[in-house]
Amino acid sequence: MFSHFSIGRKISLGFAVVILATIVAFYITNDTFVESRKINEEITNNHNPSIAKLEELKLLIVRSKMLINNWAYQATPAEFEDKVDLNDLTYTEYPQLKIELEKLAESWQDSSGTEITGLFSSIEELWGLHDFIKMTLSGIESYNEPTNTILAASMVEQAGDIDVQTDYIIQELNNLIDHKKEKTKEITEEMLGKFQGIQTLIQNLGWALAIAGILIAFLTTRTIVSPVRKLRLILLDLSKGIFPKSWIDTGGDEIGEMANALETVVAGLRRTKDFAIAVGSGTYNSDYDPLSDQDELGQSLLLMRKNLKEYAEDMEEKVRERTAEVVRQKEEIEKQSEQIAELYEQVKDSILYAKRIQEAILPSKEDIDNALKNSLVLFRPKDIVSGDFYWFSEKQDRAIIAAADCTGHGVPGALMSMIGSSLLNEIVNEKGMTSPADILYALKHGVISALNKQSSGEQTKDGMDIAILSIPKTGNKIEFAGANNPLWMIRNGEILETRGDRQPVGFFGDNLNTPYTNHELEVQKNDTIYIFSDGYADQFGGPNGKKFKYSQFKKLLVEVTDKSMSEQKEILNDRIEDWMGDEEEQIDDILVVGIRF
Repeated sequence: MFSHFSIGRKISLGFAVVILATIVAFYITNDTFVESRKINEEITNNHNPSIAKLEELKLLIVRSKMLINNWAYQATPAEFEDKVDLNDLTYTEYPQLKIELEKLAESWQDSSGTEITGLFSSIEELWGLHDFIKMTLSGIESYNEPTNTILAASMVEQAGDIDVQTDYIIQELNNLIDHKKEKTKEITEEMLGKFQGIQTLIQNLGWALAIAGILIAFLTTRTIVSPVRKLRLILLDLSKGIFPKSWIDTGGDEIGEMANALETVVAGLRRTKDFAIAVGSGTYNSDYDPLSDQDELGQSLLLMRKNLKEYAEDMEEKVRERTAEVVRQKEEIEKQSEQIAELYEQVKDSILYAKRIQEAILPSKEDIDNALKNSLVLFRPKDIVSGDFYWFSEKQDRAIIAAADCTGHGVPGALMSMIGSSLLNEIVNEKGMTSPADILYALKHGVISALNKQSSGEQTKDGMDIAILSIPKTGNKIEFAGANNPLWMIRNGEILETRGDRQPVGFFGDNLNTPYTNHELEVQKNDTIYIFSDGYADQFGGPNGKKFKYSQFKKLLVEVTDKSMSEQKEILNDRIEDWMGDEEEQIDDILVVGIRF
């Protein structure tokens, strides 16, 4: 009787068994999952955050101990970084953390809520001890009183009031953290126990489904799988172009109907094959009748025969025409390629000539060395020509040197650098200005005037960042002014930075009449000063493809400060080469000027 079921009924019977078993499993496990979800939410929303915040509080107390020790033993002003950090910790970080812990403690079901309240009281006592030291050593002059320093040291040393109170709080925090971890472990084990029960249920249900599946498979294999497998082999042969030599025994279900329909299709394919062979061999008058008026394949084959015949007749002419067109297009492409290559060479020659012009206007290293005996100039254009430039002149017993970074790089930057160099020659060499701030002010107006000669109304925002030094031939006081760019002085292994004004040379907001600051610096023997563009620090590279950065640039300059200036230049160049490696390209023009006194 089962063999006379339709395929739909056979499949429905199998699905009914699986669905019934799934429903049973769902109702049994639903309650367990609901309870487990509540436990998981409790762990996620309360226990784990509570432990994390307690650990954070413990770390905060440990930090406070280190910072109050530094306060007691190190004579520093009130704005010293460690003192600022301690005040932030006490009056900002701790109150915020306390609020978060108090909110979490509202959900604690054991004595932990009382313990955390007592712990907060102990911490407030600790802050009171801290405040005593802060008032005793409130300023750097208070460290000159031995009584103050001895009293503060006695409180922070081992077995002192602060040391004892801090250790007590840390111990209490450890106990509270261990308690919360143990509670979390208990709840987790409870949840895992429930899941273990679910696992056992699913395993038993799996065995039951497996046995039921075997029985259903045994009954359906003979009536569904075996005929389908034979039908599949026939279809595989057809997919390879092999016509079947035998047929399966048909039954009264859908598989039997499919087999009969397939046999009819195969007979039609045989006739179609014979007709296609005839048309392919050029026999366009062979007979072929479609299976019916709706036989799309048959009608398409008849149309194909007509089209192939017409196509064969004019194909030769089309081939000749297209061959001629391809030859013409090839000749046109070759001609355009030659024009592009010629244009490229002309542009390249022009840029190389521009490079020679730019190199000609740059000061010679010999002139700089004659005036400044120990100096270096590291100049690495990104492209053939550069938007960075350095400038030098001697005027009224002073040496004037500048390092500039113009808007853009390549040809646009080079044009701006020529404007800047020309204006500096006019300002210093013709007008006789030697004050860096005055030079920058005049240069700003010159750049704005040069770039905004049109009356369109819109201001051109191009310009440059620049640092200028004025160095006397006698004496030890130099002058500096900067437009966005600083001056770094290395003295005894430490970098002393003098920042430039935060306005470029060029149109920037309403800065037209804003002057620049003239800094007067007193240099000592063996001091080394550097002015530079941003290309070195912004270069990408290294193992992670990141920027070199100013912090690493400072560290490098301190490392090489004892070297000769020529050695420094070589090291700086090699280091940036190694930083770029084979993977990175230079992203900007690089300029570093150094002078040792």
